[in-house]
Amino acid sequence: MTQDEMKKEAGWAALKYVEKDSIVGVGTGSTVNHFIDALGTIKDDIKGAVSSSEASTEKLKGLGIEVFDCNDVAKLDIYVDGADEINADREMIKGGGAALTREKIVAAISDKFICIVDDTKAVDVLGAFPLPVEVIPMARSYVARELVKLGGDPAYREGVVTDNGNVILDVHNMQITNPKDMENKINAIAGVVTVGLFAHRGADVVITGTPEGAKIED
Repeated sequence: MTQDEMKKEAGWAALKYVEKDSIVGVGTGSTVNHFIDALGTIKDDIKGAVSSSEASTEKLKGLGIEVFDCNDVAKLDIYVDGADEINADREMIKGGGAALTREKIVAAISDKFICIVDDTKAVDVLGAFPLPVEVIPMARSYVARELVKLGGDPAYREGVVTDNGNVILDVHNMQITNPKDMENKINAIAGVVTVGLFAHRGADVVITGTPEGAKIED
C-alpha cells in the first residue's frame, strides 16, 4: 500500500465522527484532502464546514459544501486535521503547509481534535521535521536570532506567504523533549504569530492509516 493510500484510509475513517446537521472543522494538507473527498459524499447530511486554509476552502466549495466564517461559529464538535509529526502523548508538529495559525484557531474552538495521519508520522521525540513558526515579516531576523538561543537552526521558507500575510521560519535540528514548554517559549517571542507545536491542544483521537487499514485510538 502506498503512502497516499494509507492517507486515504485515515481520511475516510474520520467520517464516522461526523454528526448529522453539524458544522465540521476541516484542516489542511494531503491527508485532509482525502477527508474532504469523503465529506463530499455526505454533504447533504451536514450544515457545512469551517476551514483552516484558502486551499481547503476552495476544495470544500468545489464539492458544494458551505464554508462558514470562524467568527460566526461559537464552537465545533470536531476538527479533523493531519500532522507532520505526532508523539505518544498526541502532541504534534504541524505547519508544513503554512496554515498553522488558522489550524490552531479552529482547533481551539473544537470539542474534539481528530488527527489523521499515515504511519510514517509517528515519532518518539518531536523535531526531526523542521518546526514551522509563523512570523510578522518585520520581526523575521529578530525571531530567528531568538530561536537560535533556544537551540534551533531557523531557515526562512522563501517564496511562502501565509494566508495571513506573514512568513514562515522552519526550525531545524531541535529535539523537543518538552513540547508544552517549548510552545510557551516560542510563542512568547515578540513578532511570533504562533508556533507549529500543538502540545497544549493535542489530539483527542488519532487515526493512523497503515498497510492493514485505519487504526483508531480514541
